[in-house]
Amino acid sequence: MKYLLFFGLITGSIIVNAQTSDNATPDPSKKTSTVEVSCGQCNFALPGKGCELAIRIDGQAYFVEGTDIDDYGDAHAHDGFCEAIKTAEVQGELKDGKFKVSYFKLMEKTTENDIEK
Repeated sequence: MKYLLFFGLITGSIIVNAQTSDNATPDPSKKTSTVEVSCGQCNFALPGKGCELAIRIDGQAYFVEGTDIDDYGDAHAHDGFCEAIKTAEVQGELKDGKFKVSYFKLMEKTTENDIEK
């Protein structure tokens, strides 16, 4: 039984890592932008029923598709997306009112990057 549990945990880790690695490498032929990123409902006043990842470009916020708020730790931790506005490097396109991300890299925390509520 222990081996079955261990196998399940390892398999689950591999699946999660495979899902989040799709946007880990930028396309050198496309522009990379630095944007604000946070919880759309908690910090960017977007409508919704739960916490979802969003970016803000030139003062306009958009929900993100292609990566998830939970891919970057606990959103409700003291430094999580529901408590702070962070910066990220992104590539993607605006489509149907959402930002379809093809590359997403959260920037290192600095006092200029993270703006706590």
